[in-house]
Amino acid sequence: MRYWDMDGTLIDSSKVVPEAFVKAVAALNGPEVDINDVIAAYWRGTPEVILAHLVGRELGPAEYDAYYRELAGVQVAAYPGVVATIDALRTGGLPVAVFTGASTRAAGILLSAAGLEADILIGGDQVKNPKPAPDGMRLAAKLLGTTPGRLILIGDSPLDLQAAKAAGSFSAAAAWGHMHNPSEPADVTLPTPQHLLPLLKAVTPGL
Repeated sequence: MRYWDMDGTLIDSSKVVPEAFVKAVAALNGPEVDINDVIAAYWRGTPEVILAHLVGRELGPAEYDAYYRELAGVQVAAYPGVVATIDALRTGGLPVAVFTGASTRAAGILLSAAGLEADILIGGDQVKNPKPAPDGMRLAAKLLGTTPGRLILIGDSPLDLQAAKAAGSFSAAAAWGHMHNPSEPADVTLPTPQHLLPLLKAVTPGL
């Protein structure tokens, strides 16, 4: 069984997500930040945690909506080959399962904008510890009625690959993603999404 990361793996959100944070920080009268500041804070966890960090203070519940307002209506696309790969998997009876560090709310907005739908979605707000902790993979295994060792995580970020390793899952680096780092160890590197299909048959027969 396999789990997809979202940002940088299924969809190219390399501009729209950090830009939404930059605009939200400005709307909340926070300090001047740029997209590099945002990207450097991704490891912190959900959009709420990242936004509070960037603004530099605790935020009230309504203030977090500043980010979601900026995210609503963005134009974002799936990476080439993603739709065809997902269609092939669904034809084979395999659901689209997504584990993202973004919140469930943000993931829903972005997946919908890209014309994608997840059958199983685990957002960063559903786990205690963000990637690279194994929490998400363990929850995924529980939802699927299996063990983490039977899961493949396809992701572009080093955090994705580290989360897979921490859980004892198989890690597949999405080389097309904007956060891909060739120096980060992975069990396999996928040049394109379509390379997942023969991988599934090669490393996990019977899935």
